[in-house]
Amino acid sequence: MLKGKVVFISGASSGIGALAAASLAEQGAIPVLTGRNLDRLREIASTIKGSCSVFQMDVTDNVQVQQTVEAAVAKHGKIDILLNNAGYGKFEKFTDMPVESFEHMMDTNYMGIVRCTKAVIPHMMKQRSGHIVNIASMAGKIGSAKSTAYTATKHAVLGFTNSLRMELREHGIHVSAINPGPIDTPFFSLADPSGSYVKNVSWFMMKPEYVVKSIIRVMERKKEEIDLPKAASAGIKLYQLLPRTADRLFGKWFNRK
Repeated sequence: MLKGKVVFISGASSGIGALAAASLAEQGAIPVLTGRNLDRLREIASTIKGSCSVFQMDVTDNVQVQQTVEAAVAKHGKIDILLNNAGYGKFEKFTDMPVESFEHMMDTNYMGIVRCTKAVIPHMMKQRSGHIVNIASMAGKIGSAKSTAYTATKHAVLGFTNSLRMELREHGIHVSAINPGPIDTPFFSLADPSGSYVKNVSWFMMKPEYVVKSIIRVMERKKEEIDLPKAASAGIKLYQLLPRTADRLFGKWFNRK
């Protein structure tokens, strides 16, 4: 189903982005790997079995994003799927984190998605088809201590995704959100350098392969949204319906950072 599809991936130099690129190529898709670290992108591309291309791109640079999307379209003739994956987190108390850190995280995690989507949409509208897949987070639905900045960015991503889906449906463009919990990737080397949070949630951490399989399934079925792991869906619904009760029951666990 994904054979021959051109998939533009932001944040493809490590973690979920890199693994998704390899898995998509195995499915016969053509991944376009983008990220800031060109050497790392080339290294990953050299291991991919199948067609792919590499472009250096910083999602906080609007001009570079526009130019990269145009270059990818010029090379491949189209972009069928946009996987907005670039982003990072840093767990720190609100009182300790400087305002600049909030700004930079929002610029990358949220505005990076806006920039990439803005650049790709005209091409998808022209071809009357396309799929935008945004990597949000369970944090966008359930807040916890020391993650005010990160949670806010992912909450913004979910709001953006839900609204955009309504706007683009008439143009034949699908929009999806992936909301994963903790994943065993290099994400935590910056988010949790002490390793305390990883240690506390190690039993709950997902393997990146499981998450990538779920992402590819969303691309194939064009499902609007999924929460990962699936067992977390019930907890998220409880939190949204009864936030005070959920805080009392699970707050101590959520805050173990």
